[in-house]
Amino acid sequence: MRSLPGSVMLPGMARAIGINHVALEVGDIDEALAWYGRFFAFELRGKRPTMAWIDLGDQFLALSAGRRQGPDDGRHFGLVVDDKEAVRAALLDAGVTVAASGGLRFEDPWGNQVEIVDYRDVQFTKVPAVLHALAPDGLQKSAEALAEIERKGLAG
Repeated sequence: MRSLPGSVMLPGMARAIGINHVALEVGDIDEALAWYGRFFAFELRGKRPTMAWIDLGDQFLALSAGRRQGPDDGRHFGLVVDDKEAVRAALLDAGVTVAASGGLRFEDPWGNQVEIVDYRDVQFTKVPAVLHALAPDGLQKSAEALAEIERKGLAG
């Protein structure tokens, strides 16, 4: 196992291996579902008056009603999609301020910062069954992403 200089892996210590979900505070659940539904096709895992869960294959995005904190330009999360440029086009069509090319970040109406990354360009992978369910036509990793996976010893 590789570790950062100065880090210690003690016997019995748990290793963080992934993210199950990200929770976002929004003003209203129905408004948030409608807003995000303008830019992303998604399956709704479940919904209550103050919570909704959007499936991301083997992970999910939780929306929680009742924004209690203000916007923060530095705090954000990266949402992986099968077509980053389709998201950019939909955001631009809706009048959301985003860069015309390159990196793609936006702020939702409740001040949540979202960075959009293309599955082809990131080093994490989905197991074949999950990937097939999410993208039946297939998605191929870029050469750079494959090289990063190999460098980390994650190619299997």
